[in-house]
Amino acid sequence: GEGLILEFDIYDFDKTLVPFDSGSLFIAYCTLHYPWIIITFPLMIIAALLMALGIIRFTQFKKICFIFLPLIPLQKAVCGFWNKHEKQLFPWFAKRKRKGIVISASPDFLLEEISKRAGFDYLICTRHSRKTGMIIGENCRGEEKVKRLFGEFGADVKIIDVYSDSYKHDKYIFSLATGNCYHIENGERVKFNYKDKYGDK
Repeated sequence: GEGLILEFDIYDFDKTLVPFDSGSLFIAYCTLHYPWIIITFPLMIIAALLMALGIIRFTQFKKICFIFLPLIPLQKAVCGFWNKHEKQLFPWFAKRKRKGIVISASPDFLLEEISKRAGFDYLICTRHSRKTGMIIGENCRGEEKVKRLFGEFGADVKIIDVYSDSYKHDKYIFSLATGNCYHIENGERVKFNYKDKYGDK
C-alpha cells in the first residue's frame, strides 16, 4: 500500500530557537566553571590560525574545540548550562502546530538535554565522542543537514515550513520547504519567498 508521508517543519537551533550560539556559549560557561580547561586553548588558537590560513577545514577546527570534555563532569556541566539558559528559548516555538525536526551543527551532548526539556519531536545534530570531544562523521551544517535528514527519515518525508537565522548556510534546508520559509531576526519570524531570495531551485 501507499507509504505514509510524514509531514514536518524544520528548525535550525542556534540563533533560531535561542538568541545565542550554544556551542560557543558552552565553552565560555565551562571556562568559567572549570578554568583548568584553558590548558587546551593553545591548541584551539593554533587550529583557528590554520583554518584562517585555509590549511584545515572548519570541521577539523571544530573537532578540536571540545577536546576539553574529558577534563570536566560533562553531564553536570550540560545541566548547569541549560538551567541557566533554558528560559531563553523563544516562546513561539512552544506553540508549534505540527511536529518539528531540529537540525543543528551544535554538539549532540549539548542539545540532547535541551531537546528533552523543551520536548523537541526529533533532533539531528553533530555527533561527538563523549570520551574525547572529537566529532564523529561530518559537521551537521549546510548540505550535510539535508543528507542527515534523508538518512534518518528516508524519502517519504515532506517538509512544510523551515525556520533558520542563516540565509547563507541554510539555503539547502530552505529549499525543502513546501510551505513557508522563515528567517529569524532578533527572535522574530520573518517570512520570505525562496525564489525571490535564491532564484530558482
